[in-house]
Amino acid sequence: MHTALIETLLEYEVRSPAHFLFNIETAFHDGHHVVEERLTITPSMKVRNFCDERSGNRFIRLDAPKGLLSVNYRAQVELMPAPVPLHLDEAPVTGVPDDVLRYLMPSRYCESDVMSRAAQQLFGQLPPGIGRVRAIENWIHESIYYLPGFSNSTTTSQEVFVQRAGVCRDFAHLGITLCRALNIPARLVVGYVHFEEPPQDFHAVFEAWLDDRWVIFDPTHMAPIDRLVRVGTGRDAKDVAFATIFGDVQMTRKELTVDEGDVTPTPPDDSKPPALTVVTA
Repeated sequence: MHTALIETLLEYEVRSPAHFLFNIETAFHDGHHVVEERLTITPSMKVRNFCDERSGNRFIRLDAPKGLLSVNYRAQVELMPAPVPLHLDEAPVTGVPDDVLRYLMPSRYCESDVMSRAAQQLFGQLPPGIGRVRAIENWIHESIYYLPGFSNSTTTSQEVFVQRAGVCRDFAHLGITLCRALNIPARLVVGYVHFEEPPQDFHAVFEAWLDDRWVIFDPTHMAPIDRLVRVGTGRDAKDVAFATIFGDVQMTRKELTVDEGDVTPTPPDDSKPPALTVVTA
């Protein structure tokens, strides 16, 4: 059994009263078990928590007054990754479940409709299945240069394809787009994972729907994907932003640490949610 110790510190200068939506807590997901977690908000204020039942994403909402805002999240998580079979088939469109169908559609950052010709030229002749998605993953890794600061929050997968550079979010968006263009449902996953080379940050990968299950792929090859602690799952980055802010706000600090270790398994108690402690000071 593998464990991850996670800490996130976000600080903001709030120039006028603003509303925040955070997605930084460990998601409710079968791949891991939250042993304990603690959320500290400074200054003291009312905090609202809710969970999107479809994705398992957990959200924090708050109204921050003018001044400094600090958000600190700490968690200990046991990872329980499922093995991935060597052979998995693609599903025909008619066999895609209703709740998965939306991951076949183009979205803001994943223009699979306009990338269809490129996807067919590159991968259309490959045998359908997990091997074809592996080929997409490897092509992105070999063809797109990992370059922090090159792209921005509005960069789309088509732009990444043309410019041949980006960061993990861009790599994942391109993987999603190429899969969808081949009628393979795909979606974005963002989470915490330990990198051998700091600085630590949120990491983005993608999942493809194969043989009635979601399978994770990481075109960056930067970290072991079976050690990713899931935070957000969605169509693209608009669904899984770690912070969505309504107001005049400037981020002044963002620090993430992810430490790893081996632990004795603790059977999860499915009868109650994780023991989240919320402190406002």
